[in-house]
Formats: sequence, C-alpha cells, structure tokens
Amino acid sequence: MSKKRNIGFVLIPLVLAIGLAGGVFIGKYLSVSRLSPAEVKLRTIVDLIENEYVDKIDVDSLLVSIVPDLLAGLDPHSVYFTPEELSSTNEDMEGHFSGVGVSFQIVNDSVVVVDVIAGGPAEKVGLLNGDKIVAANDSLLVGKKATQDNVFKTLRGPKGTKVNLKVKRSNSEKLLDFEVVRDDIPVNSVDAVYIADQENGTGYLKVSKFGRNTFEEFYMALHQLVAQGARSVIVDLRGNSGGFLDQVILMANEFLPDDRIIVSTNGKLSENRSVAMSDGNGHFQNLPIAVLIDEYSASASEIFAGAIQDNDRGLVIGRRSFGKGLVQHQIELPDSSAIRLTVARYYTPSGRCIQKPYERGEDGKYVMDIVDRFEHGEFYNADSIKLDKSKLYLTHGGRKVYGGGGIMPDIFVPEDTTGYSSYYVNVSNKGLITKYAFRVAEKYRSLTKNVKTIEDLERVIPRDQTLLEGFVDFAAQNGVPARWYYINRSRDVILNLLKAQIARNVLGYNGLIQMLNQEDVTVRKALDMLKDGKTGVSLVPIKDGGSDLSNEKYNLFKTHDNSKIWKNQKFAER
Repeated sequence: MSKKRNIGFVLIPLVLAIGLAGGVFIGKYLSVSRLSPAEVKLRTIVDLIENEYVDKIDVDSLLVSIVPDLLAGLDPHSVYFTPEELSSTNEDMEGHFSGVGVSFQIVNDSVVVVDVIAGGPAEKVGLLNGDKIVAANDSLLVGKKATQDNVFKTLRGPKGTKVNLKVKRSNSEKLLDFEVVRDDIPVNSVDAVYIADQENGTGYLKVSKFGRNTFEEFYMALHQLVAQGARSVIVDLRGNSGGFLDQVILMANEFLPDDRIIVSTNGKLSENRSVAMSDGNGHFQNLPIAVLIDEYSASASEIFAGAIQDNDRGLVIGRRSFGKGLVQHQIELPDSSAIRLTVARYYTPSGRCIQKPYERGEDGKYVMDIVDRFEHGEFYNADSIKLDKSKLYLTHGGRKVYGGGGIMPDIFVPEDTTGYSSYYVNVSNKGLITKYAFRVAEKYRSLTKNVKTIEDLERVIPRDQTLLEGFVDFAAQNGVPARWYYINRSRDVILNLLKAQIARNVLGYNGLIQMLNQEDVTVRKALDMLKDGKTGVSLVPIKDGGSDLSNEKYNLFKTHDNSKIWKNQKFAER
C-alpha cells in the first residue's frame, strides 16, 4: 500500500452511502414484481383487515406498530425511530441543538441551573449558576411539572425564537424576568479535560459519546493537555455507548504509526466490506496512552480500545466492555421516521469480532447480560470472566486476546465497593447527597464566584468533618437517622460525592469529574501505570518527549476539510 494515501480513502467505503432518494428506495425494495410469497401474504392480510374487519382500523398505524417487532426479530441493535425519536437522537449526535444554553438538575422539585454555557443566550442575558427556573413562557416548571421532558420541551426550540423565563435567585425576594433568544447550542462529547498528575505530566479526558464533532473536540483537547505539560494521557471511555464510526477512526489514527489496521467491516454487500488503515500522520504517535473501559463501553468505544490494544500501542484498563460488534446504517423513511439496520460486523486489527452472543428474536437474555455478569461476580474478580478460549487472536506484538464477548482489558480493576453501607445506600436512593450539595453551593455562592479550580473550591467550602456532620443532620431531618458506625464506614465515599456535586454546581461537569476521579480506583491505577513508563506490556516504542507537535501542524488541522477525507463515507453507526 502507498504510504502517501489518505486515511479516508480505504479499500472500500466503510458503510453504505446515505442519500438514496425515497422513490429509488421504494422502487428497489418494494417493487411488486419482486415480492416473495410471504410478502404477497402480508399484503393480502392487510387488505383483508382494511376491507373486511368489523371495526374501522387505521392500517398505517397498525403497520407502524409492527415495524419495531419486525426489526427486533433480527438482532438487538436493529431498531425503528418515530419522527420525534429520530429528531431527538440526531440532535444529540449531530453536535448541536437550538435552546437557551444551560445545564440543569432537578433538585427538590425545582429546575436548578448548574452550568451556564459560555457565550450562549442565557449567559448573554445574565442567568447564573444556582438560578431556579420557575416558569418558561407561562408554563410552570416546579413541583410535578419539574421534569426533564417538560424542561426540554420549553427551553429548546427553533433558532431565533424567544422564551420568557421567570427565575428565582437566592439574593432576590422577587422573581426575575429574562427574555432569551434561542440559538444553536453545542453538544459536547468531550466532557472533562485536565491535568490529572502535574508531577508526572499525565492528562485526562473523558469522551461521553462519538458525535459528529467528537474528533475535533478530542484533537483540540489533546493539544490543550500537551500545551499544559502532558507527557502521557488517559482516555476515559467508561459509559460511552458509541456513535459515529468515522470519528473513532480519526481518533485512533492520531496514535498509530503508518499502515496499521484500525478496524475492518464485513457485510452482505460489497460496500460494507472494508478496512481502515492508519496513515502515519497522527500528531500523538509518541504519546503514552491508557484507555479506560467498563461494561457500558460499547461499539465505537470498543473499536478505539481494540485498535489501541491490538496494535500494542497502549494499555486498556478497567472491566470487560459491552460486546457490540455490529454496524448499523440509518435509513430515513418517507414519513421522516427511520430504521437503523445492522449491515455489517466489524473486526478489530487482530481479526476478532467482539460481538457477544445473541439469538434472533430473543433479546431478553442479551439485555440481562450485564446483570448476569454482576451476579456471576465478574465486576469484582477477573477469574469470574468467561472467555471463549476457542476465539483466540494475537496482537501485533503476539499477545493473546479473545473475541466473542467485548474487549477484555490488559489490566482488570474491580468495581470499588469500599465504603458502601446501608446508610450510604439509603441517602443515595433518596437523593440527599445531591440536595445537600446544592444547599452548600447556594450558601457559599458569594465566596465561590471567583473559584476556578477544585483546589480553590476546597479552600472555600467547609472542612470535611463539618461538611459530613452538616449532611448527617440534614439526612436525619429527611428521614435517614444517624448511624455513626455505618457513616464512618462510608465517610470517604459520602464526602467525595458531596464535594463532587458541589463542584458541579460551581465549576460545571468538568469539576464534577475531577473531584470524583480523586477517589476513582481505575483512574488511580492508570496514573500509576503511566508513571515512569511502567506499562506492563510490550508496546510500540515510545520516543522521549511525548507527542510530535508543531504550530505548523496544529494550524494545518485548523484549516483542514475533513469532508474531503470522508466524502464517500456518510454513515451512522451506534
């Protein structure tokens, strides 16, 4: 293969091109002359229902109700979307929606602003963290009406439209009125970026999904970390259920040397049989990396982890991933609904398909797989994990890996239940930690307005024992009496969660993640393994000095047109 080829021009496009006109689709798939005996039978039944059934029936609605079951009989990931569901799903993945620009939590039946998006419409009119949105366009958002669905319906809307908000602010006895003009709001997929270990230069970033803009966010975040002194990086994909395949391919390419397989696909049609190779132009080929995964890391997350693991490029740390090795193609139907149809299986560089077993039309066991893993003790003991030893593959460096059930990490870290107690479970189930954290954030709002880091925050809020005692009193007032034996057993967990929720109210989601990670055993294991290059496996050689960066390369990316790279690869894979 030519070493000058672009990553985007692979042997065959990775998925079907989206864009078949409705008429072509119908002509190709629904032509009467091509109907099978079963399809003729179905049409006959529909005609009989429409013409002879005793009651009046909306046949179109009847057929629509059948479609989800029809697709569910294929595999667990082929699904149907109503027009409303499709719109909501696309908003989340396309990278933006139109709204007022706030993140919120429901606390004590109130809609509380926990983050005002910088440069957004809400910031421009003066909304602040801690404000309670009481009403929007005369629709109350308190009590039973303070639900996520109601908030989304009232705050989101067409760009340029206005929404009138009534807001309760802690320093004002009267409700405040704000007229906000809705605008495009970015949907971030890189949720947290910071230096986790200043001494050893380890950066951390959390990717929550693979949306349309994830690669650009990821790329810029890596540059930000390196500029701040990062000499290694932790990429946290825990809880990330996947998304667009092109984004994860571009991300993996940044870390791999030339001519390495990133992922391959195999389907019935030739356009679904393909391979994506690295092009050797990644800016972070020499940056040590650890990838964090868990049982909810799926699809594109597993492709990234598999590309790093199978190429012996870095460490995969955590627990066995979900096990989704199927590729879906989203096809919009004439009524603006859509189906997401499985068209291929994907394979990691070693050739393994990590799709866990399923039976057509019987997804109950598939859905319960995570519960089964928990009951079998897999979350706590690596020896409890059932690997299919018949599906043995070798990494680029000759290490053994297995297919047929997710990505098994190089380093297993059990779920941390240290500090769990009946007291902790009770206060968590009642939502008391979140509620008390908001009360503390409100009380110290005047002192935290200039806080920029979690270190600054910890200097402002009460010391640990005072914070804990205040919470215990609050919990007792709300139906959970003090039981100090169990409280002391759960002390560290409760304090960490309290401070994390306070950080979210003051510093946003980035602050929440930073505070949680201080007690996160998987993050700490990754920091330990990256320290002094202690990798534990034979990896691609790492040169001294971290990534190979220059202002020239950085500026080239800023003006780079990714659409030219992927012009033949418009696809959606979840």
